[in-house]
Amino acid sequence: MSRSRVTTAFLSLIVFALVVAGCGGSSSSSNTATAGENSASSSGGTVSGGEVSGLGTVLVDSEGLTVYMFAKDNGGTSSCYGACAQNWPPVIATGKPSAGEGAMSSQLGTTKRKDGSMQVTYAGHPLYTYAGDTAPGESNGNGLTFFGGKWSAMDETGEAVAGTAEAPEEETSESSGGGYGY
Repeated sequence: MSRSRVTTAFLSLIVFALVVAGCGGSSSSSNTATAGENSASSSGGTVSGGEVSGLGTVLVDSEGLTVYMFAKDNGGTSSCYGACAQNWPPVIATGKPSAGEGAMSSQLGTTKRKDGSMQVTYAGHPLYTYAGDTAPGESNGNGLTFFGGKWSAMDETGEAVAGTAEAPEEETSESSGGGYGY
C-alpha cells in the first residue's frame, strides 16, 4: 500500500513538472536567437520618432522603445552576440523595414546576423533595444559603455543623441536600468 502511494506521488510530481515546463513558453512574437542569445526585439522592422524627456525626439521601434546604435559595430555588421544580445536585443526585421513618422525610409536597411536573421539598420548602424528600458519614453541605455563600446540613442539623421534621459518622478535610481550585471 505505501509503495503505491509513493509511486502515485512520484507520477503526480512528474506530471506537474511536465505541465509547468509546457506552460513556461511565452506567447510573445520575439524571435528565438541562437548561441547564447536570449531573444530579439520583435519590432517587425518599423522605426519611428518618439519623444524621450531630456533627449528630445529619438528613434523608437514599433513598441515605442528607444533603439540604440553600438559604437563597436563596424561597417554595418553587428558585433553584439551572446550576453551582449541578451541585454541589448537586436531589432529584427520580419520583412522589409519601414519608416514611421520621424524616421527616413532612405536610411533603413538590414544586415544579416550569424543566425541568419535580418537585423534592422539605420544610417548603416545595426539597431538594438535595451533590456533596462521597459516602457516607451525610457532611454536608460543612452551613453552607457558596455561590451566594449558606447551605446547611443539616435536622431532621425542617424546621429548619436547626447545626454541622459530624465527619469519619471515615480522611478527611483534603484529601478532605472540597474541589475543587468555587465
